[in-house]
Order: sequence, then C-alpha cells, then structure tokens
Amino acid sequence: MADLFHSHLDKFVYKYIDGDSYIFLEGWSFTETASHQEYEIKVNGKVLEQSLVSVNRKDVADTYKLEKDQQDVGFRGMVHLNERINSFELSVESNSNRYLIINLKKKQLEKIESRDPIESKLELLENDNGNFMIIGWAFPIGYDYWNLSIWEEKDKQIDCDIQRIIRKDLALLFQLNNDSMDCGFSLKFKGNPEKKYYLKVEYGDKESFVELSKEVDLKDLTNFYMHGLNFHNIKSGLRYLRNNGIQKFVKRIFEGPEKKDISYNNWFDLQKPNDEELNKQRETKFVYSPKISLIVATYNTADRHLKAMIESVLNQTYINWELCIADGSDSNNVEKFIIKHYSNDNRIKYKKLSENLGISDNMNAALDLVTGEYVGLFDHDDLLTPDALFEIVSILQERKYPVIYTDEDKIDDATGELMEPHFKPDMNIDLLLSENYICHFLVVSKSLIDRIGMMDKNYDGAQDYDFVLRCVETVGVENVYHIPKALYHWRKHAQSTASNPESKLYAFEAGKRAIQAYYDRNGIDAEVEMGSILGFYRTRYAIKDEALISILIPNKDHIDDLKRCITSIENKSTYKNYEFIIIENNSELEETFKFYDELEKNNKKIKVVYWDGEFNYSAINNFGAKYANGEYILLLNNDTEIINEDCLKELVSICQREDVGCVGARLLYEDDTIQHAGVIVGLGGVAGHCFIGEPKDSGGYYNRILCIQDYSAVTAACMMIKTSVFRKVNGLSEDLKVAFNDIDLCLKIRELGYLVVYNPYAELYHFESKSRGLENTPEKVERFNREVETFKSHWKEFLDKGDPCYNPNLSLTDKSYALKRFKK
Repeated sequence: MADLFHSHLDKFVYKYIDGDSYIFLEGWSFTETASHQEYEIKVNGKVLEQSLVSVNRKDVADTYKLEKDQQDVGFRGMVHLNERINSFELSVESNSNRYLIINLKKKQLEKIESRDPIESKLELLENDNGNFMIIGWAFPIGYDYWNLSIWEEKDKQIDCDIQRIIRKDLALLFQLNNDSMDCGFSLKFKGNPEKKYYLKVEYGDKESFVELSKEVDLKDLTNFYMHGLNFHNIKSGLRYLRNNGIQKFVKRIFEGPEKKDISYNNWFDLQKPNDEELNKQRETKFVYSPKISLIVATYNTADRHLKAMIESVLNQTYINWELCIADGSDSNNVEKFIIKHYSNDNRIKYKKLSENLGISDNMNAALDLVTGEYVGLFDHDDLLTPDALFEIVSILQERKYPVIYTDEDKIDDATGELMEPHFKPDMNIDLLLSENYICHFLVVSKSLIDRIGMMDKNYDGAQDYDFVLRCVETVGVENVYHIPKALYHWRKHAQSTASNPESKLYAFEAGKRAIQAYYDRNGIDAEVEMGSILGFYRTRYAIKDEALISILIPNKDHIDDLKRCITSIENKSTYKNYEFIIIENNSELEETFKFYDELEKNNKKIKVVYWDGEFNYSAINNFGAKYANGEYILLLNNDTEIINEDCLKELVSICQREDVGCVGARLLYEDDTIQHAGVIVGLGGVAGHCFIGEPKDSGGYYNRILCIQDYSAVTAACMMIKTSVFRKVNGLSEDLKVAFNDIDLCLKIRELGYLVVYNPYAELYHFESKSRGLENTPEKVERFNREVETFKSHWKEFLDKGDPCYNPNLSLTDKSYALKRFKK
C-alpha cells in the first residue's frame, strides 16, 4: 500500500574532490503501519555497507500524529568513495515492501556535482550602518583544522571578533569528528556597507573564499536553536525570532545551547594525563622530594565527601605527603569513618577538637600536625587531581618558590561533571586586590608560615584571602609561581560558596576587610568598597596631589570629533589640572585651522603644535610629548569622549603609584558594547583586545571586565603614562608607524619593571577609526604586514613564552577567554 508510505529528502549534496566522492543526505520516511524500516544505499549498482543514522523527528511525528515510539523517522548520513559516482539510489524496506526515496543517474549527478571543498551556509546577517553581525557555518571537507578570517574584496584582511561554535547537528550530518565540531561561527566586524566581504577558510596549504552575501537561510540555525533549547518545532523558533528580534535570538542561541554544547568536562578528559603518563610520574625520582602537608578542617563532613577527598590524596602520583585533619564536628561521625577506613595509613593524621573553633582556628589546629616542608590548603569536600602534588614538586626542582598556586575548576556534586574552569593569569597583584583569584590550589612553604603566622580568625570566611595577601606582601610578587593547570576540583553543591555566593555573605565582608588591612599595613592610602558582584571589590586610591596632566591628541581635520573630545573633558571632568596639546598633522580643510585659532584664543589650556611629516602615530605623539609640561601624559584619540566625571581621577589615582608605569581605560563603542577592556598579547597572532562586543555591564570571564588588574598592554586610544617613564623608554617606537606601537610601548614599560594597569572605572566612548579611514589600499596592507613582522621581531621571546596576564589553556585564535582547541 504505497499511499501509506511517506518520505522527504531535506538535503542532498554531491561533491567530487581530488578523485574522492562525497554525498551528504538528510531526510525522513515512514510507513504508517510499520514501526521498523531498513535503509539501503546503492552506488554504481552496488549495495554499500554504510548505514544511515536514525534521527528523532518530532516535527514530522507531530505533523502526522505518530506514536512516541515512531518519532525516530529521520535519517542522515554520508557516503565517501574513492571514485566518481555515476548512479545513486536510496530505498527503504518496510513491511516486506521496498520503497524508493531517490534514484539519480549520471547526468543528474553531473548537474548537481560540486568541486568546491568548502561546505558553508550563511544563516543570519545583520548590518547596522556598517556594524556587521553574521552567523553561519563553514568547513573544508576532509580536514580537521582550519582558520577563519574576514577579508574585504578578497584583498584586505580586517579586524573581526570571531567566535567558533560547536554544531553537533552538522557534525552528525557530515560525520565530523570531535576536532571538527566547531564548524559554526559568529562574526562581528565594522565595514563599509557598499563593499563585498568574504570569509576566508585556510586549510592545509589551501584557501577558499565564501562571500558573505545578504541571502540567508534560517532553517539550519533554527533547527540548531530548537535542538539546544528543546522547543517543540521550528515554527516556535521563528516566532521567537519575530517577537524578540535578532539580538535576543542570537543571545538565546549562545547562552542556551552553546553553553551546553561546549563541554569543559570533555575538554578536561582529553587533556588530562592518561594512565601511562600517571605511571611515569609514579616512577619519577626527584632530586628534591619535600614532604607536602595537606591541611584540612572538617565539620560534620558527609561520608561520601570525606571519602572522595581522602581518596584523591591517596591517588597522588607523588607519595611524600601527609594529610592533616582537624575535626571540629559536633558528632563522632568523621572520627569513626576515618578510624574504620584509614587508621592503617600513618600518612593520614587526625585530631578531634574538643569544640568547633571556627574555620580559621580549625585550620590552625590542623597546622599543628604538620611535619612537611610545604603546606597545601585543602577544603574538606574538594578534590585534587592525581598529578597535583607531582606538578608542585616538579616546579620546586627549578627553584624553591615559597608560594605556588594552580588553576582550578568546579565539580557538580550531583552529577560529578567538571565545569566552570578558572584559568588564571600569573601573579597579578591588582587582580588579587580586586578578587581572591588565587584561591585553590595554594601551597606555601612552612618556613613562610612560621614567619607570618597562619589563619586569622578575624577574617573567618575570607581567612585564605587574608592569608594569601600576607604571603604575597612578605615574599614579593616575583616569588609567587603559577602552574597553569586545573589541579583542584572545587565542589559545587547547594550550600557551597561555589554554587551559591549568598550562602556566605559574611565571607565577602571579611574579604573587604582583608584587602583594607593589606593597604593599611603597607601604608597605602586607599579605601575598599564592595563591588557590584559578590566577591569582587573596588579600590579607590586617594590622590596625593592634583599634578598636571598633558593630554596629547593627534588630529587631522575632523574638528567635530576633536571638539566633542575636548568639550567632554572640560564639561564633565572633576579633575581640572590638565593641558591639551593638539598635534596637527596634515589637515586639508581651512576651517580646521580657523578652529585651532579659536581654541587657543579662547582656552589657555590648549596648545596646537604642528607636525609636517608623513602620518606616523608614534612620531606624532613623540613630537607632541616634547611640549608636555605635565607629570603625566595622556595619549588620547580625537574620536573619544569621557563618560564618567571622575575618569581622569581614576587614571591618575593608579598612575601615581610607584610600581605603575601606565594605565588604560574601559572603552565602549557607540552602542554601549566593549571596545577595549585590556589587550592580550598573542591574540590573533600579534595582539588583540579582549571582550570586544560584550555589553558594557557584562562581567566577562570571572568578571575580569569589571576588575582593576594588570595586563601586558592597554590601548593608546586612552593611555595615561608617567612622563618620566615615557622618556625612559624613549617614547613610542617610530618603526611602528600605525599598528602595535601602543602594545610595544606597554611591553617596554613592563620590561623596566613597571606595571601596566587596566582600570574599568575610567570609561570613555571610542568612535573608532573615524580619523584615518579604512586599511583598504595595497600600500596600507603592505605597511600593516611589515609592522606585524617588526613587532614580532621586537618581542619574539615574549610571544613564544605567552602572555603572563592570560593563560595557555585559553585560545589565541578564537574569542578571548575561550577554551584553547587542541589535538592530543
């Protein structure tokens, strides 16, 4: 009964590439009276052994009112042959009858044959006056790795925020392996609506261009969106798009299915040491083998948590350790459990306290049991990875650092799944004064503890924060070592701070007092405030004196931009001791020079100086700096506008510190998204801004956008620098005329031992690149490429080692702070 058979082919792609044939197909079929069917593929007259994958098609089941056990009526699959395909037939057997779904002969296949190795689709495009946002997917058939970039007219690469997206729906259809699943992308870039833009796909030694046209196909994207959020059908996804608009639709995609699809748990499983590597660690004989004493305070710890914690220590590949447990429980359960299961291991030391002394004194009681040379702080329900102590001792072979910390992640108490990795920077004092980013796993020499004392009960709840601050101030930041590996699993359950910060509000107040005590001990005139997010803090430094700021603004025509920039400072800034040095460089309009005359005539704070050479951002600013009378120089683009009235105060308050060389600000695009919140050296191959395009109130990765912190570089679109430091480093490097000169300047400053600090509380709008125009000529492209090589030659060793303010587990090719993709 043929009328009972229903089928549809949603996708059929045939490619013939370098002698290989590929067919990708997707669709559905069913017979109303049967619950089982067998597919058969016949190519060139021969039946293939490849089978199709069954797919749940609830949309079809709903349309035809099928039973729940009949929903797997979809199919998808790939055929790969090392020969040309001249005939293709797909049929299905059901109820002893065979039904034909598709039958193509040679001529029909030749008509649809493609030799393009790139499979791609543009699914969403938004163009708001040249602000492009594009979603789609692309990948080269037969390759596991490829790079993406955006090019204008195929001859000029442009800056672009590219986010790679895991697309399991496409991975199933095209039978992609795990390394190739991130074939989806989200693109954000600024361009000219009149120009054509292309996605460049580089794979192996080949490259292809995909035009980013205005034609889009929402079907695949909506299917992906629907699958991730478990909505019932495509219509509701389109309805969500229509009712909520593109921005919310895209946000729902990334905050919904994308978070579920990118599994840190799987990432960790792939990169952790395997059994062979762990066995090699167990066999390693170190020259220096210190005893590591792990101290734990228990309080009514659940048996399963206690067992997991102790077993994670017993499983260490480094065996010279002791576990020192001080138990403040109001019952004997912990004591009974330990005696029953671990009394035969003399490395496990247990002490039952007569009463609960509080977290600090309970930890101090555990410290009384210590006989090791190093002490590791360990919470009673958390876990160490098997290689944790091995990694610590490996570092101590090089140098006996008094303070060592590692990366960490969280473990879901209900599922055991690993999540929320915290991949940290190397020692970052300003970040530490904004949050206790060091946290776990912290190992400290016993000799240092003997000098500074252990936990202070006055900071219960943040006793470890106070402790690490005292450690750092005692040994100095140069003696703190960071191991960039997640060696500690912080348990996340309903009562834990990891899961619910509000469960321990008192701890955050204690953290504020710990930071304030640090400032008071070190004679720093500063006041600590609770941040907008629990566990994050803001420091307001008192300004010693309102020293003169020399504000250097290069300008070529664009008098409206310049006027807005100057007026915003004049009208908004509460800091008034500044001078403007306008560096005129080759303006062409007569009204520009009339405007300069008016400025100087009406405002004694303004001086216009004239640069007659070719455009060279470095040389122009170096020239202007010769006229600077201020203690501070503020490098400022003419297309900026300050937002908050204390913007200059915030910059000065940090730049005045003896350890600081320069300070950068938080810059926003006109649409209130992030343009600059620090620079990662190495991102994109050379250097890139992090968090581009994030909403202005977004915290970013572990709220880094909102934290005062040290970076390797900040942008010179708004950079305050001590005049004395500017002259010590001989200003900006003039062989970098346009690109990367500010990054180079910051690295020179750091090389002298000064800090480069990002301050999010100095906020400006940056109407980026209005003055110079697009990099759209062969000469400019050649110049840019030359400056890339110049920068790389200046800082080869730095680039090879990696940015210490970032983390080697995080991507330099995808979006900042995304997990690094690797192939083990």
